Amino acid sequence: MSDQLPLAGIRVIEFSHMVMGPACGLVLADLGADVIKIEPVGTGDNTRRLPGSGAGFFPAYNRNKRSLALDLKSADGIAFAKRLVGTADVITENFRPGALEKMGLGYDALSRDNPSLIYCSLKGFLAGPYENRTALDEVVQMMGGLAYMTGPPGRPLRAGSSVNDIMGGMFGAIAILAALQERSRTARGQLVKSALFENNILLVAQHMLQYAVTGEPAAPMPQRVSAWAVYDVFETSDAEQIFVGVVTDTQWRAFCDVFDLPDFGCDETLATNPLRVAARERTMPRLRATLAKLTRAEITTICEKVGLPHAPIMRPQDLFDDPQLAVPGAMLDVTLADGRTTPVPALPMEMNGKRLGLRLDIPKVGEHSLSIAASLGYTREEIAQLVRNGVIGAKEAAPAASG
Repeated sequence: MSDQLPLAGIRVIEFSHMVMGPACGLVLADLGADVIKIEPVGTGDNTRRLPGSGAGFFPAYNRNKRSLALDLKSADGIAFAKRLVGTADVITENFRPGALEKMGLGYDALSRDNPSLIYCSLKGFLAGPYENRTALDEVVQMMGGLAYMTGPPGRPLRAGSSVNDIMGGMFGAIAILAALQERSRTARGQLVKSALFENNILLVAQHMLQYAVTGEPAAPMPQRVSAWAVYDVFETSDAEQIFVGVVTDTQWRAFCDVFDLPDFGCDETLATNPLRVAARERTMPRLRATLAKLTRAEITTICEKVGLPHAPIMRPQDLFDDPQLAVPGAMLDVTLADGRTTPVPALPMEMNGKRLGLRLDIPKVGEHSLSIAASLGYTREEIAQLVRNGVIGAKEAAPAASG
């Protein structure tokens, strides 16, 4: 399968941890690139051991990669890394600013020997007064207006996922793909960057522009004036919840018909969406009372019948049983650290009518160290010595030195 994928033959060296860097590498790996993940010898990436809300980070973003356990604090480890980089098309890194430069693994140093190298730095901020600050997804959500928009007034609330980390990694991958395309014309690589803060600003751009267009500050989402009159979560008779949206005048007429609201359907004061938005205080109590008499399943059936936007309010754990995700290829089975298997979502795209699949399971720490070392021309004796000295770590035993 790998030789049919778009990025087959592209080698990526991933110096990254947490979510942003691994998410970038995941996109490239699923598209067929040979992604080699650099991890510390012994315990490996600290993300492997995060508790609580971080427990899903590593298994979500590290399939289809090879693991090289390498001591970057040793001269031999740096020499190994530089030899490996000489075979690479792409470097990705999301460590603190300047960390890899101090090791001689920054773009300027590496591109001198490998001018076709594409080097992607995934940081908290792009160039500007903040660029050397330490950032996290939550930091930029707070300073970038997203937490303000998500929570109720006076209670900023981060979004319920690592949205900037994931999207920042995705924009890093987009920049890499563009740089690869440019390299095909120029034969030269380049330094590309993606950042959490600027990603967050793109997410809130619609609210910034709402202010520019209307002169009115955007209200936090729980207090917003919706662009549509019916765009809400409704309680149902079986103590569930469902979202229903009515975003066109045609949908409004269909909504009134199927939910037996003929007087609303023929009311000229409700004929257009702006009129309905202005009349929400009058209409919404009755709409809520109407839907509250029905079960969630009944509302779903009615909305499906006439094509109204609707969605049950689900929890993440419920999605393992979602019929849309039971379609072959929508979920990929990976092995967790304790040996159990679990489905994980595939990338949300199709190519030639197919989803991108699983080529490599989530790697053990250093699972591919020995094969990578051998591919770089290290002899059996040299590999054995590197393992004894703790320069590389290996899941399997090092080869015995000959003689």
